[in-house]
Amino acid sequence: MAAFVLIHGAWHGGWCWKFVAPALRRAGHEVYAPSLTGMGERKHLARFGIDLDTHIEDVVSLIEMEDLSDVVLVGHSYGGMVVTGAAERSKRVGKLVYLDAVVPEDGKAMLDYVVPERSARMRDEGAKAGFVTAPPFSLFGITRADHLGFTKQREVSQPYATMSQPIRLRNPERLARLPKTYIYCSSPATGTFDAFAAKYRNDPAWRFHEMKTGHDAMILAPGELTALLLQTAERA
Repeated sequence: MAAFVLIHGAWHGGWCWKFVAPALRRAGHEVYAPSLTGMGERKHLARFGIDLDTHIEDVVSLIEMEDLSDVVLVGHSYGGMVVTGAAERSKRVGKLVYLDAVVPEDGKAMLDYVVPERSARMRDEGAKAGFVTAPPFSLFGITRADHLGFTKQREVSQPYATMSQPIRLRNPERLARLPKTYIYCSSPATGTFDAFAAKYRNDPAWRFHEMKTGHDAMILAPGELTALLLQTAERA
């Protein structure tokens, strides 16, 4: 059985996996869905100085303290930055899954990949306030009343340094050896992740799946997403 570690995206917390994590556990897998520092139920820890390295260390420490091995590390959206850094630093990661997520290059920050007009707004707000508020959740495909009720009361502002700090990759060879899967959410697409879908769709080194759903697939289509994650765990 696999050990899944599910990493949320910006403005979210571990709560967003509520409809996926139990299904993975029922299939017999070990599952962790942590909230990164300053996010979710850890929002009371929000402060200046929380950056990308903080969130990477959150994940590396979890994996080590729980003594996990051959981890299936899943990153959603901004979480792609986090899982990339964690997988490079931890030998305990066995597979990487990018769920409509950034696959960063060395020296790039999350804001380098965001659609320019949204990135400009975030840079301006972040430089002034130290935090970035969420865009309308319709961008993530969240429009139904029940989905809005679930997400809106839980969203928090994102520490700006997590979005603006470039990632530094010191062991790209380790990343290159890991089996990797990209799951693209295309309906509606946010625009930020289209280039990654185009890059990995036909790359033989990657497994690629397209979900005809919005960005927050773990809320919008949890059954379909769970099935894809189970497939990933079963593959050699």
